[in-house]
Order: sequence, then structure tokens, then C-alpha cells
Amino acid sequence: MNLALGLLLAVTAVPDAEIAAATKAITPEVVALRRDLHAHPELSNREERTGGLVADRLRGLGLEVRHPVAKTGVVGVLRGGRPGGVVALRADIDALPIQEAGDAPYKSQVPGVMHACGHDAHTAILLGVAEVLSGLVDRLPGTVVFLFQPAEEGAPEGEEGGAALMVKEGALDDPRVEAVFGLHVGGWVDAGQMGFSPGPIFASSDTFTITVAGRTVHGAEPHRGLDPIPVAAEIVQALQLIVTRQIDGRQPRVLTIGRIQGGTRFNIIASEVVMDGTLRTHDAHVRSEIKERMARTVKGVAEAHGTTATLRFLDEGNPPTVNDAALATMARPALERVFGPDGVIDVEPLMVAEDFPYYGEKAPYFYFELGTRNEAKGVASVNHTATFDVDEDALPLGVRALVTLAWEYLARGR
Repeated sequence: MNLALGLLLAVTAVPDAEIAAATKAITPEVVALRRDLHAHPELSNREERTGGLVADRLRGLGLEVRHPVAKTGVVGVLRGGRPGGVVALRADIDALPIQEAGDAPYKSQVPGVMHACGHDAHTAILLGVAEVLSGLVDRLPGTVVFLFQPAEEGAPEGEEGGAALMVKEGALDDPRVEAVFGLHVGGWVDAGQMGFSPGPIFASSDTFTITVAGRTVHGAEPHRGLDPIPVAAEIVQALQLIVTRQIDGRQPRVLTIGRIQGGTRFNIIASEVVMDGTLRTHDAHVRSEIKERMARTVKGVAEAHGTTATLRFLDEGNPPTVNDAALATMARPALERVFGPDGVIDVEPLMVAEDFPYYGEKAPYFYFELGTRNEAKGVASVNHTATFDVDEDALPLGVRALVTLAWEYLARGR
């Protein structure tokens, strides 16, 4: 190794010990911030307080700030003291329409709204990352873009939002991002560990509505009308045959009808039945094929009974989250330095979904699960439930993990 290369590697090498020390120093602040955000949750595309808080904190750290982006989101840019590439880190900031059932001192103060998916933790972690990196900015070999994204849980119907709108409004364009990293807290992995997959890790998700037309008459004379309820029941069964009999059994897929509504009274034939559901897969081709088969099946079953049924997908949905192989190869040893070799757990892909893959339209990405389950502390509920919480001892690990991944990527790029 020549002297110049040796000096360069020494300068750009990831300063693990300093990252750990800086993270430890700000951990109480990160925990307090997470609790503040948890107590003041906001729904998708309505994250006014959260976006303002994030923007103010980033400005206070000396970052370049764009706000609002994608309605209420924030983009922060930290330019390192040394030349290099550009990496982005993402946190989502919205909450869910759930009434919190816990009794923690930081319990939601907003009736019917709760951070039941852990986005409060994501936001606090990424603000911690910004603080750690800003303290080491003189040696940072490149630029870090911080993406605080609204509406990951889905924009209200009729509105744009989420990762797709962040991309559309240029969040990855100036400066041009070369790779994106993100994480998700949850009860899938124990606190102190992280879940890792070199390929698919989350599923696609497509939300749909099926409307079956009927003709209302007295329930004593169904032959004079057209009853949509048994037709709807047959459609439900036929859709499940797509999943179990028409798709390769080696391909993960889930089709769920979560709501059926029809009729007004026990002795009146319903005028229509409306069903809502979701489709999830790990493969783009399987996703497309099932959607085509669903449309044919819904139409065919209805026609067989002399009526009509319409299938409508509510939006473009989310593609499957599939990690870039090269970034996954880079990430594993870096994350082992944070969690230890036994703390990096190979996980099977989950059927939950995320809009993070939209960033993949611009740059390769890597996404992982940050374990926050701790049954000894009573932290065992799954995401999207009224009793969900996180073991806050995981927060500094999330900070260190994202700082390390960003620096590792930039140092290798040099």
C-alpha cells in the first residue's frame, strides 16, 4: 500500500469509537424526543407539528433544509468536510388512527391517533443521526441527505403523498443521491438485535375495493330481485382459489378481504355489497399476475349470476421491498460492528409492506429491521396495535447503525 492511499484510508475509515461515544452522549435527548413525538402524533399528510420540529432541529445543527416537501416532509443536507459521494437516510413521521390503550407517561394526547407503528422512534433516531454526523462533519467523506417522509401509512384517498411524492418533488435529486438506507422498528426481532435479508424483506401491498350490484326486494321473495350477498361470498372463495391453485406454491402471497358491508335489514335483499381487501406478494411478476386474475374472476363470477361486480385498486400500491445485493454485502460487516456478530439475524421476508421501494426508482437501497421487542419489560405487542411500544434501549443502536452505514458507504466510495 502506498503512503497516499494509506493516509486516505486512515482519514475516511469509519470512526466507530467516536460514533459510539457521541451516540451515548445524546441518547437521553433521543429518548426524550421520541416520547415527545409519541405524545403528539399526527396522521398522514397532516404532520404539521412534526415537520416543523424536525426542520427547526436540522437548522439548529447547521444543515441545509427544505420544508415543506411532499406536503409536510423535510429534506436536510449535511455536506461533509471531505469530498465524496451522496447517501440518503430516511425516517417516516406519520401516525395511525388508533386509540392508544397503554398507560405510559408519554401516552398519546391526541384522541384516536397513535404512533402504533414506531415512526416516532424512526424520527428520533434519524434526528440523533444528524446530530452525531454534524459533530463529525469535518471528516465526513461526502454528503448525507436526511429524508423525513410523511404519509408512509398512505395518504388520504384522493391525495398524493409518501415516498412517491418525495421522489416526485426531487428529494433525491439535488444533490443526486447514490444509495438510500432505512430501518423499521418492531416486535419481529428482540431488542439488541437487527433483522437482515439480502433480498426481499417486505411485501408489496395493493388495497382494493369490490362492489357487487344487487336488486333489492323483500327478503321473502328473493327470486324477484338479485341478491348480491351470496355472489360476494362466492367471489371471496374464488379469489382464494387464485392464491391456492393458480399461483406457484413456492411464491409467497396473501390476499385478504378485511371488510364486507351490505344490506340494511334482516328481511330486505341488499342493493349492493362492498368488500375491501389487500394483496401482498414478494415478486413483481406474481403481483401483476394475481391482479389480472382477480379482475377476470370478479367479472366472471358476477356474470355467472346475472349481475355485475367492479374491482378497483385504490392507488398504485407499494412494490415489494427488495434489498440491493451489493449494499447488503457491504452492510452486514458494518452492522456486525454495531450489534455484534450474534446480533445480526437472518430473517425470513415478512408480508407487511412499506413505501420505501419508491426511492429505488432513483437509487439502490438497503432496509433492515431494528429489534425493539423485550418481553421482560412487557414490550411485546406487534406493530399497528393499541398497545404497541418499543424498548427504548434500542434507539441508540438505531442511531449507531445508520451513522455507520452512511459513513461506510461514503468511505468505500472514496
